[in-house]
Amino acid sequence: MARPRQFDETAVLDRAMQRFWEHGYEATSVRDLAEAMGLTGASLYNAFGDKRALYRRALDFYIENSFGDRVRRFEGRLAPRQAIGAFFDEIVERSCDAGRRGCMLVNSALEVAPHDPEFQHAVADVLMRIEAFFRRCVEAGQKDGTITSAQSAEDLGRLLMGVLLGIRVLARARPDRDLFEGLLRPVFFLLDLPMKGAIQP
Repeated sequence: MARPRQFDETAVLDRAMQRFWEHGYEATSVRDLAEAMGLTGASLYNAFGDKRALYRRALDFYIENSFGDRVRRFEGRLAPRQAIGAFFDEIVERSCDAGRRGCMLVNSALEVAPHDPEFQHAVADVLMRIEAFFRRCVEAGQKDGTITSAQSAEDLGRLLMGVLLGIRVLARARPDRDLFEGLLRPVFFLLDLPMKGAIQP
């Protein structure tokens, strides 16, 4: 009979995520991870597999506790235009406070994905989820009249995804709130343009 694990899996996975997020994949050794997680090397391998497998678990954990969490809190609970605004409010806050770590997903796209087909697909899948979230918000906002229909929901969803990624890359080198908000103002102005064909006072 297998012995029950003597640790909180969520807590140790969070510590692994923090280590990878801070130092990147290549610069983080299994010894570093074991020390950060408070595990022996054998316990780490038994619970999570090798370093690459642990990185995938840590990345998935990061995504579900960042992007996934925002979608669950905002989509369907806030009006579509408000959901987009709230999403970016949190992104700006996080990008200013992350200590130049940027976004673990973007870091993975730049460091790991170019050399690993599995991670290429994993990152691409998340980017499609992000794009789909924005597209759904735009479609709903176009239906209720709070978002312009002068541009297609598909194009606006892609624009929002691109701006999100730009902010998260800039956060690595220039975590400047004025810069981020300056990027967002023209985007929100575009979203808030009068509905195509609407009669203006």
